[in-house]
Amino acid sequence: MGDQTMLGPDGGTPEIAIIGGGIGGLATAAFLHRAGLRGTVYEQAPALREVGAGLVVAPNAARLLRGLGVLEQLLGSAVRLEVGWEFRRWRDGTVLSAEDLATACERLYGEHTYTVHRADLLEAIGRAVPPGEVRLGKRCVAIDVRDGRALLRFEDGEKAEADVVIGADGVHSTVRAAIAEPHDATDSGLCAFRALVPGESAPPFARRRAQTLWIGPGRHLVHYPISGGQLVNLVAFAPAGEDSVESWTARATVEEFLGEFDGWDPRLVGLIAAARDPGRWALLDRAPLPSWSRGPVTLLGDAAHPMFPFFAQGAAQAIEDAAVLARCLADDAADPPRALRRYEALRLPRTSRLQEVSHARSDVNHLPDGPDQRARDASFAGTDPLVDNGWIYGYDPDAAIAAEPAAG
Repeated sequence: MGDQTMLGPDGGTPEIAIIGGGIGGLATAAFLHRAGLRGTVYEQAPALREVGAGLVVAPNAARLLRGLGVLEQLLGSAVRLEVGWEFRRWRDGTVLSAEDLATACERLYGEHTYTVHRADLLEAIGRAVPPGEVRLGKRCVAIDVRDGRALLRFEDGEKAEADVVIGADGVHSTVRAAIAEPHDATDSGLCAFRALVPGESAPPFARRRAQTLWIGPGRHLVHYPISGGQLVNLVAFAPAGEDSVESWTARATVEEFLGEFDGWDPRLVGLIAAARDPGRWALLDRAPLPSWSRGPVTLLGDAAHPMFPFFAQGAAQAIEDAAVLARCLADDAADPPRALRRYEALRLPRTSRLQEVSHARSDVNHLPDGPDQRARDASFAGTDPLVDNGWIYGYDPDAAIAAEPAAG
């Protein structure tokens, strides 16, 4: 993609509004800039920040970040994984399977797998966005489409017009509510705990360059180092309590976290006991949307396809969305609605499939001890998640776009 200036419907550069300044929103602005387009990010918070803690940057996301010139900036704080998909039995830590990521990832997919702190990733992507393209403290409260253009209304009374509006405003998206039919979530029966453990307080097994998944009846827990090994990220899934809410900022106590894993391997219990200020939120279940776009308005990331985090692909799919959307708009800037339809056609089948397989994974990870659990454990010996999930990690947006050219 070159840096040529693209023309909008009136012969000028199209005005593109991006609602939401998280990873997906900033990645969209960065890819648009790379494609020769300009997008203004409207973020409701007074400062760019990323709540939560760690995430996995799999090869499909790492390749795109490297292409943006972002990955190199992350390497000082990112952890390059040597072991992944290390499944352990809940009671005694028996290793059921493990993947050699140190060499296999690059050989198979041309890139390594990393773990990062979300805030570090957000900061790095933000450096690829030109100054002045992010407006803070701007909460969008309404979108009206008139004569093919969108009118944005903000909480502070300001208005803005745009040829394209991209809703990157998360699972409670205002933009989605404006363009899609009501799509109620259902209770999954699960909640997630998230916490950080200082590296000096973590046991040696948790400081390894490994992504480890402890699986057991009704629950599982994942841990890996981030921030250059200074922290260990924990994320766990358990039955939801009545006080669980769908919010990244909801808090829990270490005692509540420990209570969910009572009787598990003492090493894991010790790791949880060292956690700082855990969060807990409900996992709500959402079926894939049948459509993301209406006229000049579209969705991206969690606003379009919220998914259970069991394949660690939420941020990666938002980054992929951003790359494809920028390319579609660059290829067809004179007809934004057509460009958005093409973007949706390219992305919706893939993200819907990921939503579905992520949903199914909880049943596999949470089997009670018994014949099904023993059969599952035995099956690990004959599986290779890194190869079996090649459709995820080998995805190339440019190849996908080339295979489905724009309509005439």
